[in-house]
Amino acid sequence: AENVGVPAECEDVMLQAFYWDSYKTQSGTSSKYGRTKWVDIRKDSVAICGNFDLVWLPPSAFGDGGEGKGGVGYIPKNFTDQNSDWGQATTLDKLIATLHNGGTKVIADIVINHHGNSNSWCTFYADNFGKYGSFQLTQKHICYSDEGFTDSKSSCYQASVSDRGASDSGTNFEGARDLDHKNEYVQNWSKAYTKWILGEKKYDGLRYDMTRGYAGQYLSMYNENANPYISVSEYWEGIDNTVKHLKETNFNTMIFDFPLKQGSIANGLGKYFNYAILKSPTNSLRGKGYAKYAVTFIDNHDTFERSDNQGGEFYKYNADLKDATTKRKIVEANAYILMMPGIPCVFWPHWKSYQYEINALIGVRKQAGIHSESAVTEEIDRTLNTYEAAIQGHKGRIILRMGPNRSKEVPEGYALVLEGGETAQFTIFFAEGAQGLESAESNRIRGEKFLKDGQLYIRYGEQVYDVLGNKIL
Repeated sequence: AENVGVPAECEDVMLQAFYWDSYKTQSGTSSKYGRTKWVDIRKDSVAICGNFDLVWLPPSAFGDGGEGKGGVGYIPKNFTDQNSDWGQATTLDKLIATLHNGGTKVIADIVINHHGNSNSWCTFYADNFGKYGSFQLTQKHICYSDEGFTDSKSSCYQASVSDRGASDSGTNFEGARDLDHKNEYVQNWSKAYTKWILGEKKYDGLRYDMTRGYAGQYLSMYNENANPYISVSEYWEGIDNTVKHLKETNFNTMIFDFPLKQGSIANGLGKYFNYAILKSPTNSLRGKGYAKYAVTFIDNHDTFERSDNQGGEFYKYNADLKDATTKRKIVEANAYILMMPGIPCVFWPHWKSYQYEINALIGVRKQAGIHSESAVTEEIDRTLNTYEAAIQGHKGRIILRMGPNRSKEVPEGYALVLEGGETAQFTIFFAEGAQGLESAESNRIRGEKFLKDGQLYIRYGEQVYDVLGNKIL
């Protein structure tokens, strides 16, 4: 069955184009992988559009936090004010248009679980979504047990039952006022906002923040109304609860595969180099039979170099990405998710650190036409600690081998296409004669990208660039 926000057999690759505090100046220690204001991402648009089909941007609404007056979006205060520490609304419009011109879709970070206040704990700015409606949320739209009603410092402390919303349909968030999604007015506000962000701001997809905070049925409701190209739910609570949440959304969304990241990727590739546990991991959406709904990833803004979440990082907290061991782990982990079904989401610091290696892996995925529902057959050797997978794409079939003791013998009917060597313990073979391997002309991906003499290039009209965006004369 077709589901809203779940593109079928999708070949897309996603880039998370920010990390924690990456709005800061280039000289700041928190932006050592490059600042990611709207203007900075736009400067990288050639390399981005040459490799990625989807770009996930940080929340663009005015809010709390940050070092300026616009905030970083995760405590949104005024949803129609799109000026933030990431940049001005007009610059955001130019960025989205530039990415669209390059053939890349843009995903908005949607924060509707909670709401920042205007001038007191329980007062909010009005939102005018134009043709989609105008709204004024009040304390009656805040969940019954929110801190606004229980903290003696609050302006609405111990408000009467009639001046509160219903009980929370999910997990409480202490950083702002939790909205009551059981309330029809809040539902209509959420519908208007998601329609507006797609229709007026020209985003293509929606990434829903903190979806543990409200029942999955409401996310489904908003997607059915807005009809985004893609929807991704940020839900982290173990594989069984993740699948339960997905079912509650009536499968009208994709979902980040936190269980895979926290289990097989972190343990198999991050901590122990245990390649055998990569096979059909039961603690993953693919292992449970839901690969088509999985957005796989290695790290994100909440798990990378966060002093308040050191245990969440893929490898180890604040590791030097240029260290040989760290590089090996990052490149191997990217090789794994980029050859597997689901939609892989590459993390900005990883991409900026190892653009050539990651772009080459993306090129192989595109050549084979590996997609969100690709079939996989796997074998492991626990004694040798090796992993092998054959993945079928729309345009070809590849074999991925991982582990230092893996066989490097070329399988019959295949050709070697990528070798990790000493840097990363993987080898990738491509079925000979498969569409896209005969010549540079037939190797084009999205009419732009091709392999020649083992190197990956991007063609724009008559001009050719390497994977870093440098012109090749």
